[in-house]
Amino acid sequence: MAGMNRSLSLEGDELERYRQQCLTLDEPASLDHVRDRVICQDLFAAMEHLPAACADLLFVDPPYNLTKSFRGTTFQAMAEAEYESYVESWLVPLLRLLKPDGSVYICADWRCSAAVHRVVARYLMVRNRITWEREKGRGALTNWKNASEDIWFCTASSTYHFAVEEVKLRRVVRAPYRQDGRPKDWEETSAGNFRDTHPSNLWTDLTVPFWSMPENTEHPTQKPEKLLAKLLLASCPVGGLVLDPFAGVGTSAVVARKLDRHFIAVEIEPVYCALAMKRLALAAADPSIQGYADQVFWERNTLDVRQRSAAAQRKGSQS
Repeated sequence: MAGMNRSLSLEGDELERYRQQCLTLDEPASLDHVRDRVICQDLFAAMEHLPAACADLLFVDPPYNLTKSFRGTTFQAMAEAEYESYVESWLVPLLRLLKPDGSVYICADWRCSAAVHRVVARYLMVRNRITWEREKGRGALTNWKNASEDIWFCTASSTYHFAVEEVKLRRVVRAPYRQDGRPKDWEETSAGNFRDTHPSNLWTDLTVPFWSMPENTEHPTQKPEKLLAKLLLASCPVGGLVLDPFAGVGTSAVVARKLDRHFIAVEIEPVYCALAMKRLALAAADPSIQGYADQVFWERNTLDVRQRSAAAQRKGSQS
């Protein structure tokens, strides 16, 4: 790999070694047995053995309704009604694992978002649709570039956890307004002027993992750690548990470990499971999340500005 390429890969015997650390379930399991574990198994075989009402949060990033290969497994696009049946086939049994006051986030793209909504509306209380900017992607000559995805936010009941103060976005104030000479609704610091704003359902501050980011892997649809951090901090209390039935390379599990939450991750592809285990091992030594610092989320590319300014100030005070 090029010198600047920080993508994570498996070396030597890591595939087999990390794969052996994963679980496979063939009988009902206790929460202690599956908590903070990666289960390398077909979802439908695994979830019947998981304990009821164990999850505070379900994060579901299923195959979208298009033909795509995930190493040895290929998902085939299908008619919309058939895709609805597919979503229902795993959603209904998963709800057995959700606590009565739990929350659910389900990812979708424009092709399948309406189908996902129709299904979840039958079984859950739909709270919102988050749309996030996915700035990677190819341009199109005869259509608009596809640069966004949806996340449906649902709850099992009218009682649920949502920690709004944990997920505010820190924005740079470019036209500061003062009242009686003092900042109004913003903070003046030596590193710049900032305002902490309430989180909206439109996210433009995410960076899709790519080759220069240490969280990047070979997975073709990997979600950013920052995205999962927002969802976990908002809807999974400290010490709570997130269940991810399509875990991929374990981003939800990694973020849960970094943020003092528990997890159960289910993934069928052994290479992705091994990568998840390697990422979990690395997370123990490095709990940082790109774009999240000082217990606040930062606009894209503004955290680096703050860090450079703070470093310059430290250097100046030492000279």
